[in-house]
Amino acid sequence: MPVALIALFVFLVVIVVWNVVIKRSMAEAMVIGFVATTIFAGLQAPQVAAEAIVAASDNEIMYAAIAFIFMTYLVERTGTITRLIEILTAALGRLRGGPAIVDTVASGAMGAVAGGSNTGNAATSGVITGPWMTRTGWSKARAATVIAGNAGLGAALPPSASMVIMIGFAGSLVTTSSVYIALFVAGVYQFLIRMVLIAWFVRRDGIQRVDDEAQTPVREAVRRNWPTMLIFLGAVVPVSITIGPLADLLATSPLADAMGSVSLITWIPVLIILISAIVGWRELPRTPRQWWEFLGGAASKYYAIGALLFFAIAASEVLTSLGLADDVDRLLGPLDIPAWLLVVIVGFFVVLVAGPLSSSATLSAVGQVSLVTLVAAGIDPLLAVIAILVFASTEGASPPASGAIFVASGITGAKPEQTFIPLVVYYVLPFFILGVLIALGIVPVPIT
Repeated sequence: MPVALIALFVFLVVIVVWNVVIKRSMAEAMVIGFVATTIFAGLQAPQVAAEAIVAASDNEIMYAAIAFIFMTYLVERTGTITRLIEILTAALGRLRGGPAIVDTVASGAMGAVAGGSNTGNAATSGVITGPWMTRTGWSKARAATVIAGNAGLGAALPPSASMVIMIGFAGSLVTTSSVYIALFVAGVYQFLIRMVLIAWFVRRDGIQRVDDEAQTPVREAVRRNWPTMLIFLGAVVPVSITIGPLADLLATSPLADAMGSVSLITWIPVLIILISAIVGWRELPRTPRQWWEFLGGAASKYYAIGALLFFAIAASEVLTSLGLADDVDRLLGPLDIPAWLLVVIVGFFVVLVAGPLSSSATLSAVGQVSLVTLVAAGIDPLLAVIAILVFASTEGASPPASGAIFVASGITGAKPEQTFIPLVVYYVLPFFILGVLIALGIVPVPIT
């Protein structure tokens, strides 16, 4: 009897019902889902639960996630993202279709340095670009479609909570640096596809170039906000010393042992936090009371995301102890399914779950079984991880329950249902196909 698969099914049902039907938080849903999976251990349930909690507490991914959560909070609170968008607006705003281009680049920048949620991505960039688009000839529905479609870049580019979750599930099958680089390349593919879509929308809808005399000159925007761009060093420096020519040089130096212990998922958020604090020091609290309120705002993020990640890791430990990998092998063994068809089935499954759930919640629920299934079918573990992340990044564009759709529609004044079909055609389907092609090795990503 496939106990682990049944436990996984119950886990998924509990999460969806508790979050989507009962409308409670995903953190609560994950706790209840964890408890539900432990019941399948029978008389060993208390021991299995205790071991899973200990394993989650010792997991490096958990501590990296804590750093990522605070990093995202600090970047937003210090206004770093707002100042980056001001530079992008000045540099790209006068191009034909400029507001949509700014939204795309800004969403990519937020994904690369803040790792925020897709819904938050849509809100942060869209509040500026949405009204700007509708004012310069874009229809409300098209503007909302672009904003919601671009929101997926929050999860498509590293670092992100989704990436951290999948690295935790993959364990020794992949390295953090290899996932970071491969996901970055996959994210660039997504970015380029979005830019092509904007060019198509501009031509199809007859969007004209509009000169806005009130727009800040590029030189002035850069002069005021250039220190903000230093935040990208928080990602560039750790990646450079772990991969590439500089890493090879350091490997032969007296610093070789120290460099070998550098963890991307630890040092990227730490450096971005330090740079953000230095660049945005004027926005930091001054008094103990202000610091208490500031840290209190961060604490709410830990409850929402930290609890989700902790119990997702703990639930995955329980499913592993129940024999999930063996159950998948027994299920797939007798079946003669081509690898490409299995990838399509898994991808469709992930995209379907990502409809009502966020990308991080989706991967918490089905990331492990999706990975085990693809690896069992002979897909390279790294390619499997990247493909699953690409599938889950469609969350922002997946109707009808995606938060990004309703945020974008609220900003632009569009009817949400007017965006459903365009989002599926222009954003969900292309990135679903991209994920399939990456898993099959047809679209290349670096394998290191």
